[in-house]
Amino acid sequence: MRRDPLVLPLLALLLVAGCTAAQGEPTPTGSGEPRATATKSHPKPRRQPYTISFAGDVHFEGVLRTRLDGDPRTALGPIASVLRKSDLTALNLETAITTGGTPAPGKQFTFRAPPTAFAALKAAGVDVVTMANNHGMDYMEPGLKDTLAAIRKSRFPVVGIGKDEAEAYRPFRTTVKGNRVAVIGATQVLDSQFIQSWTATRDKGGLASAKNEPRLVQAVRQARKASDTVIVFLHWGTELVKCPTPAQRSLAATLVDAGADVVVGSHAHILLGGGYSGQAYVQYGLGNFAFYNWGPDTGTTGVLTLQINGRKVLKDQWTPARISGGVPIPVTGAGRQQALSAFRALRGCTGLAAAPDA
Repeated sequence: MRRDPLVLPLLALLLVAGCTAAQGEPTPTGSGEPRATATKSHPKPRRQPYTISFAGDVHFEGVLRTRLDGDPRTALGPIASVLRKSDLTALNLETAITTGGTPAPGKQFTFRAPPTAFAALKAAGVDVVTMANNHGMDYMEPGLKDTLAAIRKSRFPVVGIGKDEAEAYRPFRTTVKGNRVAVIGATQVLDSQFIQSWTATRDKGGLASAKNEPRLVQAVRQARKASDTVIVFLHWGTELVKCPTPAQRSLAATLVDAGADVVVGSHAHILLGGGYSGQAYVQYGLGNFAFYNWGPDTGTTGVLTLQINGRKVLKDQWTPARISGGVPIPVTGAGRQQALSAFRALRGCTGLAAAPDA
């Protein structure tokens, strides 16, 4: 059968076009966009265990203020070498960041520090702080404005405080060795006359309050959806009381049920016990850390370091220290074992276990 003389050239063109498309070259589509070419899929990085350290209350009042004038790497003293070893470090910054403002009326103790505090903390190996505590707004609304401005300028990660409720309860998020970590800050301790004025709302700046328990639970549940590890850092407890209060134990259980893997906190000025609640780790009181007030009990401190993989807390370690000159000095020699035994004994009144559930 005779072929049309135009058929062979047409077939050749079709073969060329087919080969070109098969090789992944872009060809026009109906939308005018090139057709997507095949790409290799990259596997999600595998999680590996990471370490996170926690420390208690820090301000820069009294003997500590001058430490901000020197090398920021030495502001927290020799304990910084412990903080820097961890993949992540968090503590409670118990002060307003302002050089102005008016002290909160009726408060016996008010704390404030200049913005250089953030540089000192960063240089000491601290990665994130919570400012949700009963001193975070010691210089009232003007002090809050200065604090938020200093946070923005320094770009230092801070939780538990914000221009509104959404910002105050928003977690700090980071990825460490493949683990998506979320850290939330909130305070269960507020002077009664300031509960309303210091608590962040939809249209007012302030602190994340654990007294608004449903809102804190909501923050934990939201963080759980997109995190491998959810951590809540609280300001809680009763000053100089060595055992957790019923309010602390109730809140810890509620937060663990909501999805928190680690719940830690401070406020009592002394150490409280810690341990496991099921698979979660709870620490009821980290004590003073860099603080102008120290004595036999209030000067006993240290660093809690957890090794975590996803939701599993694999190991807990306590580095004991004593406050001297306002800063923590790691305990060495014969006193170290005694300090470790004393810390472990604090677990006795917590209802927590020495190891996670099998």
